[in-house]
Amino acid sequence: MPLFLLLCFIAVPLAEIALLIKIGENIGLLWTIALVIVTAVIGTALLRMQGLSVLTKAQTAMQESRVPVDSVIDGVCLIVAGAFLLTPGLITDTVGFLLFMPAVRRGLARWILVRIMTKADVNVSVFRSEARNPERPSDNRAGPVIDAEFERVNEPSSSATKSGKQGSTTGRSKRSPWKNR
Repeated sequence: MPLFLLLCFIAVPLAEIALLIKIGENIGLLWTIALVIVTAVIGTALLRMQGLSVLTKAQTAMQESRVPVDSVIDGVCLIVAGAFLLTPGLITDTVGFLLFMPAVRRGLARWILVRIMTKADVNVSVFRSEARNPERPSDNRAGPVIDAEFERVNEPSSSATKSGKQGSTTGRSKRSPWKNR
């Protein structure tokens, strides 16, 4: 993998330079520079438009208590597309514009997911509570259960509690944002 990345960092700029020279010979230097600038401007506009759309979809999914997996994948692809479009060159611009297409993003995500699943041991578990939340009686859906371990950090020392220096023996700090409301 490191050898592949090294080759990419050497081969891609050389291919970009060769392509820009060939295009510059055919249409001229100023038109070639204008083409690179126009692709960057169009790419930036597309990135802003699709980025806001992906953000809205992610917020909607989270409000509906769904994990925004598609939105995260789309967001990562859009970040990569933006990086490619801001890099001067027509090959990287082509790859960047391809990443703006949802079908290409889905195919790339599927390919990456298959590679991850075959190379790694991935286990995903989802736990749901059967009881309704008593704080929100209008909520008919069961919420997620989070299994966690904790350690109290602000625990009063046993000598301070015995001598009466601490006013509360509940284990909660007076500055805690998690006090009963």
